[in-house]
Parts: sequence; structure tokens; C-alpha cells
Amino acid sequence: MGDEERIPVILATGQAIERDSLVTALDMAERASSAALSTLGSISFSIEQVSVVNILSPGGPAPASALAKRLGLSPTRCEVTTIGGNSPQWLVNRAASAIASGRLGAALIAGGEAMRSLKAGGSRTGAPDSWDGKDPVVGEDRPGVGAAESAIGLMLPAHIYPMFESALAARAGRDFQAQRDRIGALLSPFSEVAAKNAFAWFPTARSAHEIAEPSPSNRLVAEPYTKLMSAFLGSDHGAAVLVTSLAAARRARASSQAVFVWSGADATDVWDPSARPDPAMSPAIAAAGQAALEAGGIAVDDVGIFDLYSCFPSAIELAMEALGIDYTDDRPLTVTGGLAYFGGPGNNYTTHAIASMAGAILNGTGSSQNHLGGGNLGLVSALGWYATKHSIGIYGDKPPPEGFRMGDTRKAQLAIDSSAVNVLPGFDEGTFEQATVVASTVVYNRDGLAQAAPVIARTDSGCHVVARAAPDELAAMPGRNLVGTRLWLSGRPPEYRLAQ
Repeated sequence: MGDEERIPVILATGQAIERDSLVTALDMAERASSAALSTLGSISFSIEQVSVVNILSPGGPAPASALAKRLGLSPTRCEVTTIGGNSPQWLVNRAASAIASGRLGAALIAGGEAMRSLKAGGSRTGAPDSWDGKDPVVGEDRPGVGAAESAIGLMLPAHIYPMFESALAARAGRDFQAQRDRIGALLSPFSEVAAKNAFAWFPTARSAHEIAEPSPSNRLVAEPYTKLMSAFLGSDHGAAVLVTSLAAARRARASSQAVFVWSGADATDVWDPSARPDPAMSPAIAAAGQAALEAGGIAVDDVGIFDLYSCFPSAIELAMEALGIDYTDDRPLTVTGGLAYFGGPGNNYTTHAIASMAGAILNGTGSSQNHLGGGNLGLVSALGWYATKHSIGIYGDKPPPEGFRMGDTRKAQLAIDSSAVNVLPGFDEGTFEQATVVASTVVYNRDGLAQAAPVIARTDSGCHVVARAAPDELAAMPGRNLVGTRLWLSGRPPEYRLAQ
């Protein structure tokens, strides 16, 4: 197996959930970290790095340093990430690479959210631990959208991911209702996993019809998505994973609970959603997935279980296509239940996915008859912003034959970056231009009334434009997927009218 000091493993995991008492995000991170470290004895004192995933609820300027103090740790480095749901898997890839190269012995990766408590208790739960100074920030720190999206107020994930869905639906020849039915069938098994998960916020199995059918309790949010198709951000959750070496696991007499980090890869799609040449594809997931699989010496058919990031259905579908997973595939696509049913604790969901994946692999859930002679292999995909930043990790119950390797996506990244489409900010007064819609949605308020109908459209010259419906056109938009429709564009920021 080579030098066991350089074989990275997930040695311990912890998760926490709170439904009643008022807590802070740091409380939840502490509970999960304590659960992870509680059986490891003296190894907890050799943790060199504490990484905390970006916290949306109040966490203070130095959450990693505060967490280390609460746990009685003395790491040489404390850090916090930028915004992005890819962060937990990216941190594992980074820690595993450092262990494999001999630069790191052990890293605690943790995070927490307390959005329920913040809403219930207001400022009483908003005060972070007092601390002088700030933890250093790691990760790419850029706004999630560009000027074109911002100009028409297109900034919420709940409004942008449905636009990806419209492109997927149009390519398949389905209207929004047919696409909802398809999504309901996709997500019902996710809810069944959540129903058996003690850490799930909504442990209730739901039928495909219940998920897909709009109702007073399942309102349309943005075409074609209902509430039961959308990530839930109001939970109190915490999760932690300890990444260390196999040698350290043996010293702690805990090697039997070690899950091997086989490989990983990271890539980024064209940053601004409006500049992507095809909203129905993710070349970055494809690049990172292929690189991670090749680095592990395996194919996607060798993987027994997945956790595909599931903030919205289009994120799952983009990953399925990019990784080569068919709708008829009976392998599990989630180990938690997904962000709509397990809950979406901010940027930290994937820490829960990695913790759950480790448990599933140890329990044999991910077993498959792969070309390596069996064993349990799992793949976790994570994304940040608007299907923008992507991280892939592969895990197994046996050590990888060639040791941990990071996949190389540099060549693919150059090709992705060079594919960006020019986005026009608008048009001079009195100027009109025709375009064809490539992505659309209709946003509804809580009373079920259409409040916006944004589109991304491609002009006849090949540029993209982000536009909103002219006020007198809005009433005609509910239920319509405009992909492929011709428009007249004008103004700055742009508005559109349907071409007659």
C-alpha cells in the first residue's frame, strides 16, 4: 500500500441536529465535531488544521479559531472558506492532497448552521464567540452572478436553477407540467432516504405525485419547481469529518472505521450563468468527474452509491448527464435524502453527505461488483453558487491501488473558460433586436401570482442577453416554457416582448 503516513482516510465523522432549543451555528459545529472526536482519544490533540465551512447565520470573524478553542485543540492553522456548497468536498480534496504529499497529518473539517434558531430567537442567537482578529479565508471569492443578472434582479438560486431546468425540459421536448412529473419521479426516492435518516429535517417519504403537483401546501416557486423540489434553508444542523492518514488511524486503534479517500477533482463552469453556451450542460462536472474517476483508476460503473448535490433538480440532472448516469440506473443518488428533505444547511450540506457516505461505505451500502474485485465505492459531487464551482470525491472501504490522486482538470478548464459567450448589457434607446430564448422561468409570489419572467436569450449575432418581461407581457407567461421562442429586446436593462 505504500507509506501509510501518506494514505488519506476519513477517520471520524459527526452530525448534529437541533429542533427545539435555541443554538448558534458554532454550537452545531461543536456538537458535530465532538461527536466525531469522542472515540479517538489522544489523536484529537494532533490535529494540525481546523477548517470551517462558510457560515450563513452569524458565526463571527474567526469561527475556526473559536471552534478549536471550544474543542480544546491547538492547531497550527485555522481557516474559513468562501461561500460555496462545493467547499466541504474541496476541503477534503485539499487535505487529502496535503496528507498524500506529507505536508499535513490531520485536518478537522466542520460547519454548522442555525437558521431555525436565528429566526426563532433573533439577536439572542446571533452573537458569535468573542474573538480578536479574523481567520484567513480560503477558496475563490467572487460574486455568483455578473452585472447582467444583477441588473434585472436575477440573483436567487431559486430563480436561476429553474432556468437551467427549462433548457433541460425543452431539449427533451417536455412542457413544464411534464417536466414536473419527471422531477417528481426523480425526487421521490430522495425523500424515502430522508425518511430513514435520523438527521433529516423532513423524514417523510413522499410520492412522485405529491412532489410534482402544485397545491396550497406545495406552491409553485418558479416554473417548473414546486416548494417540495427546492432546498430548505431553515434548519439547525452541524457536521464534521476528520481527515488523517492510515498510519494515524492505526495509532489510534481505529483503522477499522477508516474510509479511504481515493481521488478527487475540481473544476469551474463559465462563471456567470448568462455567459454559458448551453444552460442544459455542465462541462465542469463532466471534467471533474472524468478526472476523479481516472485518477482512481475506475469508471462510473464501478461506483456503487452516489450523493449528487441536490439543491434543485437541475443540479442533479446536470450531474447525472455529465457523469453518465441514466434515469433507469437503480444505484442510490443520495445518502442523506437531499437538500429538499434532509435540509440545506447553507454551504455545509456536503459535509453531511461525506459523513453519511462514509457510514454507507462502512455498512456496505455502496457495494458493487466492480473490476477491482468488489468493495464499496462511493462518489460525492458538490457545487457552489449557480452550478458554478464543482468538486468531486471518490471514497472506498479499501485503499486505492495507486494511492490517493487528484485528477488534473487544467486542460479542460481552459476549454471551459474559453467557451464563454459575450453578454450584452442592453440596448440604446429606440433600438430593438431580435433573439431566441435559451432559458426561462416564471417566478411566483406566495399568493401564486406571477411576479417576474426572466429569460436568457441569444441574439442573431450570437451574444446573450438577460432580460425581463415587459410589464404588459407578464400576465401571459405563467405555465409557458419560452425556450426556442423569438423575442424583441430593447432597453437597458433589457426588457422583452414576444415576437408576433
